[in-house]
Amino acid sequence: MDNYDDLETRSPEAREAALMAALPGTVAQAKEKAGGFGDILAEVDPVAVTDRAALAALPVTRKSDLIERQQAVPPFGGLAALAPGETAHIFMSPGPIYEFETARKGFWRLERALFAAGFRAGDIVHNCFAYHLTPGGWMLDGAARGLGCAVIPGGVGNSEHQVQAIAHLRPSAYTGTPDFLKVLLDKGDELGLDCSSITRALVSGGALFPEMRQAYADRGVAVLQCYATADLGLIAYESEAREGMILDEEIIVEILRPGTGDPLPEGEVGEVVVTTLNPDYPLVRFATGDLSAILPGTSPCGRTAPRIKGWLGRADQATKVKGMFVQPGQVAAVLKRHGEIGRARLVVTRDGDSDAMTLQCEVETADDAGLIAAIAESLQACCKLKGAVEAVAPGSLPNDGKIIDDQRSYS
Repeated sequence: MDNYDDLETRSPEAREAALMAALPGTVAQAKEKAGGFGDILAEVDPVAVTDRAALAALPVTRKSDLIERQQAVPPFGGLAALAPGETAHIFMSPGPIYEFETARKGFWRLERALFAAGFRAGDIVHNCFAYHLTPGGWMLDGAARGLGCAVIPGGVGNSEHQVQAIAHLRPSAYTGTPDFLKVLLDKGDELGLDCSSITRALVSGGALFPEMRQAYADRGVAVLQCYATADLGLIAYESEAREGMILDEEIIVEILRPGTGDPLPEGEVGEVVVTTLNPDYPLVRFATGDLSAILPGTSPCGRTAPRIKGWLGRADQATKVKGMFVQPGQVAAVLKRHGEIGRARLVVTRDGDSDAMTLQCEVETADDAGLIAAIAESLQACCKLKGAVEAVAPGSLPNDGKIIDDQRSYS
């Protein structure tokens, strides 16, 4: 078996002992160097945090609170252990949420996921995560180069130019969202350009549906997925066994009952909460808002780290559409621009192989084309994604507080 390093095959007991040994130092770093955590952990003695029971007694910090926290204490909400000028890149994700990376080697630790997906030194990687302001492109770019690969910085859009580059440069691997690889392959077919050099892919930022994975396999592309965030780096990744997602070696993961700090037993679906061992960004009990569950046993591939089922939806109402988070606050911003709207709900579905979103709005004048067009423009401006607008009768939407309704199936 080919592994990225020996950490992947150590005994579960050795792994747990190493993580728990590192935990007090992480808590101390967060408390002493990050002002926000200094407040959150004010009553905590880091030396005493030596096991999961002690960790479970600490407060949870939620990603969903980052917008408010960062507005109060710019730019990183007091959670970073260094000054903004000591970072290497500063990013702005939709929300807005501000993230960063430093020059620390393997800052996001995505090399491990690339290796498991078959990427090797000397490969040419066509990277189609976005580079402009958002961190995705840089995350995979740095990891691929750290692994010894060359990178084509494709980004998103410009599919015709991208397939011209693929046909000429012959990359062997793709990184990007699951949907965009199909866009490129179809564009190559349309233009009569050969994109068959791509035989491996690591995707993230959206759901990899079984039929989509099989369609790629039919075209000779083996696709695996990983689960990562710009705050935490790599959380979990698939191996060739494709039985769950294997947790990264340098984080501590808990599955909590949504809305609480209480760990759930193996197999129960709950919120993914992560403690990192990154001294630059020592996040302690950072709640992602994502749902998953710990699987029993270990992977047939021989890696011994715990596994999760993968992404099973959102614990809060935020969701990913075409790889971008859409937050309830962004939908609320649309409503503020248009006083004619009563209740509204953003419905997220699948349209063929792509995500689609429709903003259902209660309005008195359902046939006002100008208003509908204006709302659609506001939706794109606030959410950074195009969506349809559907006028519905006043009082027809449920009074249940739901702003985003994700109707996609992940089973």
